[in-house]
Amino acid sequence: MKASEIRDMSLDEMADELLRLKKEGFNLRFQQATGQIENTARIRDVRRDIARMETIGREKRAGKADG
Repeated sequence: MKASEIRDMSLDEMADELLRLKKEGFNLRFQQATGQIENTARIRDVRRDIARMETIGREKRAGKADG
């Protein structure tokens, strides 16, 4: 997911998407542990999307507090 797409989301939409990504990350880790994972690169993508989502969310909340 691109940063521009995340910036267009509301905080509620971001929270929902973050929850979805965290669940997906958990499922991927579980698949990796049991040897069932097919696309190992997806773990990296999900982790980066989570970090990007949290960073932009923090920026939005800080901007809201200042303004």
